[in-house]
Parts: sequence; C-alpha cells; structure tokens
Amino acid sequence: MPAGNAEILKIAYDFGADAVYIGGEAYGLRAKADNFSIEEITSCAAYAHARGKKMYVTANIFAHNTDLNGIRRYFQELNQTGIDGLIISDAGVVTLAKEYAPDIPIHLSTQANTTNYLSFRFWWEQGIRRVVAARELSLRELAEIRSQIPAEMEIECFVHGAMCISYSGRCLLSNYFTGRDANRGLCTHPCRWKYTLNEETRPGEYLPVFENERGTYIFNSKDLCMIGHIPELLEAGIDSFKVEGRMKTGLYAATVARAYRRAIDDYFADPARYRENMPWYLSEIEKSTNRQFTTGFYFGKPDEKDQIYGSSTYHTESIYLGIAEAVDEKGRIRITQRNKFYTGDEIEIMSPEGADISAVVRGIYTENGEAMESAPHAKQKLFLDLSGPCRPGDLLRKSVHREQADL
Repeated sequence: MPAGNAEILKIAYDFGADAVYIGGEAYGLRAKADNFSIEEITSCAAYAHARGKKMYVTANIFAHNTDLNGIRRYFQELNQTGIDGLIISDAGVVTLAKEYAPDIPIHLSTQANTTNYLSFRFWWEQGIRRVVAARELSLRELAEIRSQIPAEMEIECFVHGAMCISYSGRCLLSNYFTGRDANRGLCTHPCRWKYTLNEETRPGEYLPVFENERGTYIFNSKDLCMIGHIPELLEAGIDSFKVEGRMKTGLYAATVARAYRRAIDDYFADPARYRENMPWYLSEIEKSTNRQFTTGFYFGKPDEKDQIYGSSTYHTESIYLGIAEAVDEKGRIRITQRNKFYTGDEIEIMSPEGADISAVVRGIYTENGEAMESAPHAKQKLFLDLSGPCRPGDLLRKSVHREQADL
C-alpha cells in the first residue's frame, strides 16, 4: 500500500497491508505528497518491523547530473534507517544505491519499463531481486516472464489505482505545459484536463476535441482494479500486489487495504469463499475514491471502454471523517476531523478486522467541552458521543449520498 504521511502508513498496516511504500523528502515521483524526513523514515521502519511488516522508500526520479551528489548523501543517510527496500527506476541511481546504501535491497520501479524476460534477467545480474513490472503487460506475458527468470526473482505488479496515459508514467505533457517535470516528481496531470481546438484565424472560438461523440477528456483513463481476478494474478506467478495512491487519504488506504487483504486471505483459505464474498469486495472498493474501474492491460490492450470522456473528477460513496484516536473517561471518541458532519448524522465505523457498525453521532464536543451542531473545521480535535461501539484505530466514514452539498 502507498502512504503519503505517517498517519496513513499506520492505517494501511492496521487495515491489512504487509508492506507500505513511501517517499522521502527528495528524489521520489510524488513531490507534492507530505513525504518523510530521515527521522520519520527511521521511526516508521521501526514501527513496521515491530508489527512484522515491511517499509520501502521510493527514489524513482530520472536523475540529472545535478541530482547525483545529493542522491549520494541521501542514500548514505537511508542506509542507516532500517528500511526494507529502495524503489528505483534510473540505472545510474541503481549504481549509487549499490555503493552508498549497500545494506538495502533494490526494487526496480515500474518507471523502468521492464516488459520482457531478458530485461528481468539483466536486472537480476545487477543484483536486483524484485522488479515492479511495466503496467503495459498482460497476464499471459507475465506468466511467460515468470517461466523464464530465476525462481527467486520476485515480480511485483500494480493491481489497483490510477492509470497513466503514457508508457509506465514517462510523460512530457506536464513539463511542456507548466515546466513541472513528471519524471522528477512534479506531475500536474494534464492528461486529466479538458481540451479544445482553437483555429488560428478564429481566435477566442474554442471547438471541442472529441475522441468519440461523448466528450473531450481525451487522455482520461479509468482506474485499475483487479480485486476480482486474484486467482489469475497468482496463476501468472506474481509475488507482490501493489496499489497506487501516495496522494490519497486514510479512508482510501483503509478501504482498499482491507478489501484486498480479505480477498487474498479468503482465496487462500477457500476459493469458493472468495467467489461468494465478491459482492462485498466490489461494494467496498466502490466506497474508495475512484474514476470507475478497468483491468488495464492484463487481459489485452485497453480500448475506448477504458476511458472516461465526460469528466475527470473522482467518484466516491463515502466521506472520510477521521480515525478514532482515543476514548476519554466519558466514553467519547477523540478524532482529528477531516470532513464536515453533523450531530444526528448516521455514520459507519470501520474496524480493521472487517466489521462495519452503523452509529448515530449523538454529540460533537470541542476539546474544551463545548457542544457543537456540526464539525466544519478541517483538522479540528473533537470528541464524539456515538451510539455504537468504537475503538482506537477504527475509521469513521459517512455515506456521500447523505450530503452531496458538502463535497
């Protein structure tokens, strides 16, 4: 699972992730995420290991000459943090990692565009034991790669999250339009913009650009979702399932991690149970932020059905209210509020174990004990009187259909 800050990292672990990948303060491809200092990386790695989990750090920019000295220093610092892997795409950066962070295993990023078994073998000879395969591969191709590489070499694949319109993320649109380089962590996502045509002799007259008759979002892919295809992924020989979303919320981390954790565990326990529980997995995934779903390249090349033409906005069925942090002497739940809600609202309490409990917000109180009718201020510390049982670590969410106006 991805995490943009320490709170989301802990949520991802609590709700079922075996490993979390994060970005440091530099050299990753999500510069706008909160990201982690060296001190935070060290403490979060210790937190993970105390729970039998793993933590990886991205350093997957395509480096320029001016980056190299800083990367040398950064890797020397990371080598002391206890992390379980570095995710790298640039061959030069791989060379630096082997020299300056020799104690950390290297995972090859999907940005390296590894699409055939000879490339996998090449990276194996360079000492890399896990490759995050290019997203442009089918299950058939992945199965062939599995059969042609060392058994000890691990294949990791994205199974959920936003898809890039360019080849495994190598995009120049953002740099061209805004000067912000997608390959150095600053993508402005121009693939999601609405485009029009301006004819030279008619300035100010904008004509729609249609990929077909439905709209003008011509690069706007649906999101990947493979929760309904766990058996096929395993049969192809994939060792690690990866989720996109270091810019997403704690609700996304909890919902997606819990759904995939349960799907995987159900399948290994009893394939019939996995099939029977499919409606629950799909219903849960729909509650996380998404742009509708596709299976990407896994079953063949995407076509017009894998695009969204009318809008680039996200769809969600739930609003994130906060995480239960503690219970006070009056039995009230302390949270750091994330979205607006009201006294009297019916909400849902998500537990990491899988139970969902409906509850009514009987009261909202400030840290000073003042009663409130609503919670309008983001990041405000609040105490909630709930009608249902809630424990520290549970996540609170509310159906989006109850209050469209606040989105």
